[in-house]
Parts: sequence; C-alpha cells; structure tokens
Amino acid sequence: METGNQTGITNFLLLGFTEDPDLQSLLFGLLLSMYLVTITGNLLIILAITSDSHLHTPMYFFLSNLSFADIGFTSTTIPKTLVNIQTQDKGITFAGCITQMFFFIVFGCLDNLLLTAMAYDRFVAICHPLHYVVLMTPRFCGLMALGSWMISVMGSLSEILTVLRLSFFTNTKIPHFFCDLPEVLKLTCSDTLINNIMVYSVTIVLAAFPLTGILFSYSQIFSSILRISSAGGKYKAFSTCASHLLVVSLFYGTGLGVYLSSVATLPSKMSLIASVVYTMVTPMLNPFIYSLRNRDMKGALGRLLSKMVPLREQTMAEFMSGNVH
Repeated sequence: METGNQTGITNFLLLGFTEDPDLQSLLFGLLLSMYLVTITGNLLIILAITSDSHLHTPMYFFLSNLSFADIGFTSTTIPKTLVNIQTQDKGITFAGCITQMFFFIVFGCLDNLLLTAMAYDRFVAICHPLHYVVLMTPRFCGLMALGSWMISVMGSLSEILTVLRLSFFTNTKIPHFFCDLPEVLKLTCSDTLINNIMVYSVTIVLAAFPLTGILFSYSQIFSSILRISSAGGKYKAFSTCASHLLVVSLFYGTGLGVYLSSVATLPSKMSLIASVVYTMVTPMLNPFIYSLRNRDMKGALGRLLSKMVPLREQTMAEFMSGNVH
C-alpha cells in the first residue's frame, strides 16, 4: 500500500458493525428508531423549557443546553452510519473524518462541563439555599454555558490540529462505525507521541477535573442532606438532584466502559457495543430520566403537547379548505 499525507488521502473506510445484509437491515431500523427518539425527546425538552416561564431557572437552563449537546453528540455519528448502511458505501473523506472527530469531541466535552455546572447548581441550591438567587444569576449561568462551549471548542481544536500533521495509508480501514480519535491514531504511519500527550492532557482537563468537581459537589450535598432532621426533608432534597445523579452515572459509567474496552483490547464487537451505549443510549434516555421523575417537566411537556395538537388540527383544516377552493 502507498503512504501519503492528508492531502493525498481520498477516504477512510468505516467497517461498521457487520457485513450480513439481514443484520444490516435490522441494525438500520434499530439505529434509526433510537436516533429519532433521541432527537424528538431532547427537542421536546428544549421546547418545553423555552416555552414555559416556570422553567426559566438555572437548572432547566443548563438542562436545555445539555439536550442540545446530546442532539449534536448523536447527530455527529449516527446519520453518517445510517447513510453508509443504506448505500452500502463505507467511505468517509479525510475532511469528513476530521469534521466528525472535531464535533464528537466538542459535544462530548460540552456534556462533561454542563453536567458539572448542573452539579454546582444543585450544590448551591441544597448547601447554600439562602445565597442561591444571589449566586446563580442569569448572567452567571450564561457565562458558565458560554465558557463551557468555548473550552470544549478549544479542547477539540487542540486535539484535531495535531492530527492534521499525521500521514496515513490510503484507503485506511477503521474498525468502527465512526471516526473515533483513538482508533484513527492507531492507523497512522507517523509518530503519535504529541497526539497521545494532547489526548491525555485534554482528557484530564475536560473529563477528570469536571468529574472531580461533580464528586466534590455531591459529597457536600449528601453531607447537607444527612444533617436534615426530618425524613420528608431528606427525601425532598435528594429528589431535586436524583435525575442529575442518574444521568451523571450513565454518562461516566458508559464512558468508562468505552475506555476500558479499548485499553483491555476486547473484541471489536464488544468495543462497538460499548460505543453505541455511550453515543446513543445515554442521550436517548436523558429526556425520559428528567421528564418521568420531574413533576414540573411533566407539566410543561403536557402543556406544550396540548398547544401543539390544536395547532396541527388548525393547519390540517386550513390545508383541506385550501384544497376545496
């Protein structure tokens, strides 16, 4: 095989899940269904929060940003996978691969930072309730969200720019369903020392540090909850952060599973399954976790859907009357 730098590469080949046509059809239907549920669920969360003034609070502001990040996180990989399955074309251009890696890292880092911001919000609400309004102002929350976006973009750029200097074999096969940076680095014919240093540095700053902040916040939260005398008070305080704690456990648990599967050199199919859970299942479950366990969110979603049904009926009536004329 001939080597060439990034300018000479026509495409990579994403090997995906399977070559079996029957399994591919089943997989296409499964991934498409999960993707549509993910997009619909997170979009409803965003619309419910923006349309209901009762939900214009810091916690729901960060939740709407998290839902947007989940939509982006999933949309970075799954549509291309669906196209590849449907067209039986495994190719992805070098530019497409770089773009996919960039946005995948951006939205992954953004999830980390937003979950940390939400943990801080719960920490202030439970441990310092009298100062909550003073500390969690709309301006401060907006700056936290903006900072999360900027840090995520800078972190992703620092990793992706180092990839541009690497050389690859032409028509390199990636044993994955998307361009995962660690998999791509394994296939280069260049020295990856700088890339590995950058990957570990960004991981420490944008994954380990946020997780440490979340763990610290919840250690303080649990300590405050234990000091509450009444059982009802303890339950009420814990219920306000239970959904977030479950989402954090899912996100970091599946992320750790993906990392361990790659480090332990498990069979590629096991690694793919772990990646699907990380990239698809967690974003899909987040809207259900926040809506099913949250009375305010269920109420807002109910009001949103009740507004949408008459609007749809009115649109259909106008369409039918237009056809008659």
